[in-house]
Amino acid sequence: MKKKTFRNLHRDLGYFYIGLIVSFALSGLMMNHRDSWHPEKYTTETKVIQVQLPDVSKIDDKFVEDLGKKLDIEDKMRRQTVKKGNLKISFENNDVEIDVKTGKGEIVSFLKTPIISQTMKLHKNESNFWIYYSDIFALSLITIALTGTIMIKGGKFSFKQRGWKLALAGVIFPILFLILFG
Repeated sequence: MKKKTFRNLHRDLGYFYIGLIVSFALSGLMMNHRDSWHPEKYTTETKVIQVQLPDVSKIDDKFVEDLGKKLDIEDKMRRQTVKKGNLKISFENNDVEIDVKTGKGEIVSFLKTPIISQTMKLHKNESNFWIYYSDIFALSLITIALTGTIMIKGGKFSFKQRGWKLALAGVIFPILFLILFG
């Protein structure tokens, strides 16, 4: 193939995927820092509660669903767990945390952040269509990267002279990170 063909392919794939690249990058940044900032949702109300809980062995999904109704939580329960002496319940639009010994806790009500929560679904979506589209996107990114290596004509900034060293460093860096911190 001619260099011009690679240049055209590189350009057109880049143009086609620019929106997805930016969306993936932004949602990836938000996902990376979701422990310190919850970009997907924002708190609308926090309410202190006091409830009487049974023995931890009797806390199951049925009990938690009934407790949710008693607490006037009308959305669907997603999961519940007891960790470090706290009952944690996640509903669609509410999080509940209760100390299993004292029964003291709180309900945090929240709403999804418009646009941001939908964008973050790009990283979580498991539908077959999105998986295949993401696979095509990944292959296109590889194509964009490889066609980019031959776009610069010979000289000190070409892939042959300089680019391969930077590309090798780009491969080695995450491998070192995994070895040292993985």
